[in-house]
Amino acid sequence: MTPEPHFVFDPALDLELRREVDVPPHLVWRAWTEPALLMKWFTPAPWRTTLCELDVRPGGKFRTVMEGPNGEKNDSTGCVLHVVPGRLMVFTDALGPGFRPTGSAFMAASIEITPTASGTLYVARALHKDPEAKEQHEAMGFHSGWGTALDQLVALVKTM
Repeated sequence: MTPEPHFVFDPALDLELRREVDVPPHLVWRAWTEPALLMKWFTPAPWRTTLCELDVRPGGKFRTVMEGPNGEKNDSTGCVLHVVPGRLMVFTDALGPGFRPTGSAFMAASIEITPTASGTLYVARALHKDPEAKEQHEAMGFHSGWGTALDQLVALVKTM
């Protein structure tokens, strides 16, 4: 059995969104791993996710295309690094599908889903290569953006 990665949160390099939400863990996992569902919540409005390709296994593709209200477009392709079904997914943009280097890296991220008495403990972490990248991501609105996306995920899951 492959051991789970151990993340040591480094406030100089990492950002974290930790929140308990009142929806079942298995539905949170589905929202993260089914492209049709992910496209409905992943990008904070008024932006939207217009394409999603997911291969939820180590070495698999994690691609999203996000479009803004003024025609802006962000096409990001990364690689899934580690998966514990229903509990943990780790991915990065430093590698593409098949663990091929991309030549650029903004972050690695992990999504942890833990059952609680009233729903799910949701922990999203963004790990950066240096303090400048972390500060850039924070200035871009990590907490508000990822928090809004989580609110959208919860709202979607409550309709399922």
